[in-house]
Amino acid sequence: MKFVAFERAKQGTGASRRLRISGKTPGIVYGGEGKPQLIELDHNALWHALKKEAFHSSILEMELGGATSKVLLRDVQYHPFRQLVQHIDFQRVDAKTRMHMKVPLHYKGEEESDAVKLDHNLVTHVMTELEVSCLPADLPEFIEVDLSSLKKNATLHVNDIKLPKGVKFVSHGKLNPVIVSAVPPLVSEEPAPAAEGAAPAEGAAAAAGGKPAAKTAKPAAKK
Repeated sequence: MKFVAFERAKQGTGASRRLRISGKTPGIVYGGEGKPQLIELDHNALWHALKKEAFHSSILEMELGGATSKVLLRDVQYHPFRQLVQHIDFQRVDAKTRMHMKVPLHYKGEEESDAVKLDHNLVTHVMTELEVSCLPADLPEFIEVDLSSLKKNATLHVNDIKLPKGVKFVSHGKLNPVIVSAVPPLVSEEPAPAAEGAAPAEGAAAAAGGKPAAKTAKPAAKK
């Protein structure tokens, strides 16, 4: 994806506030061989770009001052309750340096799997993205995961999926975490049937919330 940025001369809280009032978003570009550079972007164009998955997970082409460079989105600061981007950070991309990036997982084939079709399992996507390490040229926009062979009560781990060439999973101590699980649906228990032999009158009285009538005592025998 490509976007246009403009050089920003002034910095500080007051200058940033004036930029936002004028429909601009302040930002910064850092990393690589160059020094950190202050930039500003058109807020409306940026707002629509941020709604696209690729803007968050792929290498972007930034046009600035007539030159184009490759950058990654690193941080976005939103207003607490208004639809407003307050600040944005980008990092320059070095073609020869491995980078860490979170890549979305796209699942497919779930409805065709035995776990869903035959056993009516509930499939949970435990992870929706994966942090990977790779060179910029090898960075995928997303990683596709085929669930068509998923069986009942099964779990799918990171090691069960094939990563693109040159891409490695960044574990952070979790060597082989679960990304998908299939579990049977919950079955509600049916109420127990009424005990056999119960008198109809007693059952009706219980249903009405009353007590069964007491049995009439036999008259005492005459002496």
